[in-house]
Amino acid sequence: MKKRVFTRPPMGWNSYDNYDTNVNEEQVLANARVMKEKLAQYGWEYVVVDIQWYAANTGSQRPEVQYIPFGQSNLDEYSRFWPDETKFPSSAGGKGFKPLADQLHAMGLKFGIHIMRGIPRQAAHEHRKVLGTDLTADLIADPASICRWNPDMYGVKNTAAGQAYYDSILRLYADWGVDYIKCDDICNTNMWPDGWHGADEMVMLRKAADKVERDIVISLSPGPALVEHSWHYAVNANLWRITDDLWDDWKLVKDMFTRCEKWQDHVRMGNYPDCDMLPLGHIGEVFGNGRESNLTEDEQKAMMTLWSLFRSPLMIGADLTRLDAQTLKLLTNRAVLDMNLEGQTPRQLERDDSHAVWLSEGEGQCFAALFNLSDDVQELTLPLDDIGSSFREAHELWTRRTSLIGDSLQTTVPPHGVAVFQLK
Repeated sequence: MKKRVFTRPPMGWNSYDNYDTNVNEEQVLANARVMKEKLAQYGWEYVVVDIQWYAANTGSQRPEVQYIPFGQSNLDEYSRFWPDETKFPSSAGGKGFKPLADQLHAMGLKFGIHIMRGIPRQAAHEHRKVLGTDLTADLIADPASICRWNPDMYGVKNTAAGQAYYDSILRLYADWGVDYIKCDDICNTNMWPDGWHGADEMVMLRKAADKVERDIVISLSPGPALVEHSWHYAVNANLWRITDDLWDDWKLVKDMFTRCEKWQDHVRMGNYPDCDMLPLGHIGEVFGNGRESNLTEDEQKAMMTLWSLFRSPLMIGADLTRLDAQTLKLLTNRAVLDMNLEGQTPRQLERDDSHAVWLSEGEGQCFAALFNLSDDVQELTLPLDDIGSSFREAHELWTRRTSLIGDSLQTTVPPHGVAVFQLK
């Protein structure tokens, strides 16, 4: 069988940047209502509950640790995580995430969850059953395959029983109505000297997704993804992180020009290298440093432009219930978002430490973005001969101004800013 292909990069909201491990049902629904009212008409549709929705007492040992060592998780008899009822009360009575998914679907939205690679250590220690086999969790777990930063899981052995475990969780998630899975500790586990632990489990995850009738996006974290394994990602997933966690720091955003250059030849329908979440609006609340994004307005425009032109998935990290007018305007610029939907061949034409030029072409569409990576105002120029075109009109997507052009496209760009044009 072959993985499902999604014709556009996913757009939505993820709970991690603001709520960390502590997001609850009320907060998810509150953010979803804002998405429905203000963002859905622009293509934003996925609502993703991030890490440790199954864990009890999350956040109670901060700031010492993010993930409680040997913490208590909620499991069913078949070694599968279940939502914590304190945080997700509608899951009580064996309902799982289905009631929450149903509410989101009723809003016209889609539902996603975060999972960790492997099988719960708690299930292995308690010798819990594995659905579809005569074995228990301890017999399919690989105790030498662990996550460096999260204590919840053991890796799963690449056996028929290991595949049965992945089949069982994907069937459960499909029954709940899950539309998107962000699988963590699988995109790059190269810190281990004996090799890339995530490779086999990536295949098992994809095979399990093949067997359910529901269309489920498979997203891989964390990054940076390994470009030498690009074929493996493309065969088994829909998107994969090309960076570690990206926060509201211009140095991290500037670094993405190098990463996108490395991955530009791997962007195609159904295969979307992922630049990570958009750290915009109000973030960091549960991390103990709640704030408005540290990126300037020009830096935010540069980030939105690169992510959209590169055809990265777009996931908002903000608390949408505190969405300010400037961030809303940024997230609802239909012309910029259209690059994400309609562009086909994003490529970098030139880059040095002070500027970058990107182009994206599709059927009847051509977009050109001139980025000022320096700390000073710059006059940037793109000779039209460089793209072999006869365009004579340029419509700038942020200012919405249209101008006639001659042999070159010239514009003044503020520090850390961008000018992006649809050429006609």
